[in-house]
Amino acid sequence: MTNLAEGLQRRVDELRRELRRHERLYYVEARPQISDAEYDRLFRELRDLELAHPGLLTPDSPTQRVGAPLPEGQGLQKRRHELPMLSIDSLFSADEVRDFDKSIRRFLMLGDEAPLEWVVEPKFDGASTALIYEDGVFVRGVTRGDGEWGEDITANLRTVRNLPLRLSDEKRALPVRLEVRGEVLIERAAFARFNAERAREGKPELANPRNAAAGALRRSDPAEVARYPLQFHPWSVARIEGPAGCFVRRGEQRQLDLLADVDRAVSESAQPSGAPQQPLAASFERHQDVLVALREWGFAPNPWAEPALGIEGCLDYHARLLARRAELPFDVDGVVAKLDVLALRERLGTNSRSTRWQFAHKFPAIEATSTLRAIELQVGALGRLTPRAHVDPVEIGGVVVRHSTLHNADYVTTLGLVIGDRVFLERAGDVIPQVIAVAERAGGDEPADWRAHRPPELLDGDEPRPGVLCAWRESFSMPTHCPACATELVKEGKFWRCPNLYGCEPQVVGRTLMATRRGALEIDGLGERMVEQLFRAGYLRSSADLFHLDALREKLVELERWGEKSVAGLLSEIQRARGVSFERFLVALAIPDVGGATARALAQHFATLDELRAASAEDLQHIDGIGPEVARSVREWVERPENQAELERYFAGGVALTYPKFEARTDSPFSGKSVVFTGTLAHMGRAEAKKLVEELGGKVASAISAKTHFLVQGEGGGSKKDKAAALGIQVLSEAEFLALAGRAP
Repeated sequence: MTNLAEGLQRRVDELRRELRRHERLYYVEARPQISDAEYDRLFRELRDLELAHPGLLTPDSPTQRVGAPLPEGQGLQKRRHELPMLSIDSLFSADEVRDFDKSIRRFLMLGDEAPLEWVVEPKFDGASTALIYEDGVFVRGVTRGDGEWGEDITANLRTVRNLPLRLSDEKRALPVRLEVRGEVLIERAAFARFNAERAREGKPELANPRNAAAGALRRSDPAEVARYPLQFHPWSVARIEGPAGCFVRRGEQRQLDLLADVDRAVSESAQPSGAPQQPLAASFERHQDVLVALREWGFAPNPWAEPALGIEGCLDYHARLLARRAELPFDVDGVVAKLDVLALRERLGTNSRSTRWQFAHKFPAIEATSTLRAIELQVGALGRLTPRAHVDPVEIGGVVVRHSTLHNADYVTTLGLVIGDRVFLERAGDVIPQVIAVAERAGGDEPADWRAHRPPELLDGDEPRPGVLCAWRESFSMPTHCPACATELVKEGKFWRCPNLYGCEPQVVGRTLMATRRGALEIDGLGERMVEQLFRAGYLRSSADLFHLDALREKLVELERWGEKSVAGLLSEIQRARGVSFERFLVALAIPDVGGATARALAQHFATLDELRAASAEDLQHIDGIGPEVARSVREWVERPENQAELERYFAGGVALTYPKFEARTDSPFSGKSVVFTGTLAHMGRAEAKKLVEELGGKVASAISAKTHFLVQGEGGGSKKDKAAALGIQVLSEAEFLALAGRAP
């Protein structure tokens, strides 16, 4: 590997580790350490590197995944979305939009001559929600949450005045079951009036319409929610079930905005008593047809949505809406463009994180200035140290900002920051802010009130905590030892790391919280403060120690704010977690670079944990989507003695793994078979071919091995064919592959 390739791989790995840490901090723990704008910058850098170098892309990358869980709400019941609410790719420039269009054309094998047809609309800045209707009656509403799980807010949504509780069948017959997705919003003018009323009542004013809408939906008293001027605006139909109970859909179960032509036989079947004798949803071929149906069923129309011909039409709409941004009644942070033809959406499908057939073109950032009061050095769950800026509270686009990331020591040096500087903060994409430059250097003597304005959470008494700089005109420099545990730091590229995995409090606490989250051990009721108490009492030095707490029951009851009931509840949760799937256990181990998607791939490939522990780096790279860096990360984790001891500690505590049982399909030539592609296919893109194999029960690998069953040879394929011949692997031409798959060229 060349030095350039190694440097690219290292940067991609660094970005993935950093993004995963901040996703957990922001979504799970509700204590973000960086601004949204900085997260956006890191996310875009990673995405751009992966687009430019597809070989670096892995299934568990933060760009592929789906995103992260909401913090526990106010007693609201968690519900799993039957169809995940996936993300939309955020683009920030005209060039990125044009590149998105080109990527779609490559996937669909389309030329440049015929422009694609789009529907464009404002990207409302509200609270995304899914509504379920049965026989035209509203029965359930769920927040987006992390896309997989949301919170049941049915009672609160019933208070939204423009949300139809019963759909109209005057112009169009009603489906048996309908899932509508959209945004709960508050108009700016209504928000101003609502805030004025709160002020008269002596209540604190709310920061902005989006936060007000999201907060209202999660309140426990619907009577209070009814006071908020909420509105619902739909932007898609996720699924429709016909009157015969037939689930009508196009594409995969995971695809967002699943829409289909309703089969004529369904519409001609027996109708429910009293239902109009007309087609259920006369041939949904385009997104515009769906918008008409929603309006006819009684949903508020979107007067700003319109068709756009070609990607230049999308860019023109973006420019026009940006010019009118202040005139719109709602907060808007960009434009969403969706392919109009639903059959093309079906072909494009989704990846693990987002849909491939739509994008969000965000509006430019909003800036403000503030005073840098302190720099805090924070230790992440995997030991990475990150400097964080604390500034005087300043409102940027309706959000009050108090802190922002400073990335690494080099970034601070480049900016030339010293405590007391006036700094520029930017909300890139109208999301979260970041420090981008110095507006005015700190000079002269220390202001008389300087010490009184230091952030109190950074002080122990009157002195700054370890790792905190808050003295007037003090410059930042990276210490030689960890501020949390005093262990000597090690340098990794531009970053520094504390190697004390099982003795550094922020790392132990952070990894324990990662291990207990949804998708891992799923132990409810164990918050950050409780984990900190367990660490400081000497009862916990790793997440495996949770399964030995039952021997400390009497001591746990003595902890501050613990009691018999809470201890019994926690031990009951831990007992339930002792039986855990192989996939979720791998997520709980917090192996660097191994997220949910990679853990799933590993669990499907290896029959047992022992098989995985014995696998070489080369064996790991035979799994599709696992490259050299992830393979090396897994091997390094497994080989470290302290991690081997951690595994034994889990099993000594009664943890028992359950392994997936796969029933081999027998209805296609690819069932249970491993397929490798080489060269360029003429009739479909590589991603579409991979999707086809998986739909037929096969697996796609990226490298030839003795376990490979078929090599599909496209134009220009190279050495893989020779290796396949040496191993006796069957080589298929593209035409032979399509014939076996039952797909005509």
